[in-house]
Amino acid sequence: MPEAGDQKGTAVDLNNDAAYSLFAMRVSKRTDYALRALFTLVDNYGGGPIPIRELARCNDVPKKFLEQIMLRLKEKGWVDSLPGLRGGYVLTKGPHQITMGEVVRHFDGILAPIDCVSVTGYQRCSQEGVCRFRRVFLDARNYVAALMDRSTLADVARGPLVSREEVFAGFTGGEGI
Repeated sequence: MPEAGDQKGTAVDLNNDAAYSLFAMRVSKRTDYALRALFTLVDNYGGGPIPIRELARCNDVPKKFLEQIMLRLKEKGWVDSLPGLRGGYVLTKGPHQITMGEVVRHFDGILAPIDCVSVTGYQRCSQEGVCRFRRVFLDARNYVAALMDRSTLADVARGPLVSREEVFAGFTGGEGI
């Protein structure tokens, strides 16, 4: 995958999940896989535990990677693991008590597209006093944060799936969007 330059002219490794998610307003694979597993548990909420093998298989996630993710979800108090032959993972918090924003921030740290509009990762930029495009990134941060923070796992699970046609409907161009 190519590299892209940041404001200082240094390269951002687009093969590195953390660097790419910060540079391109994308969530990391870790967050993607965590959400896949969480939504499987949401669909099964109130039922029995789901074994890690089954979670990995039905979400197309490498089992070893998912084990690390599930430990972090457990540390956060969102899931629990039950031992034994019929053991596995269950949600410990209701799907209406966990937001998409919480999950993304837990794994990726911030939602802001650039450091100079981040609350938790703020870094002053030499262009702050004259920057024309910073407002657009601030508005994007505010919109995304509000949407993610009001979207509970329960709400999202009840919502409609996105079709391929819907992704491209009304698209007017712009490479990389």
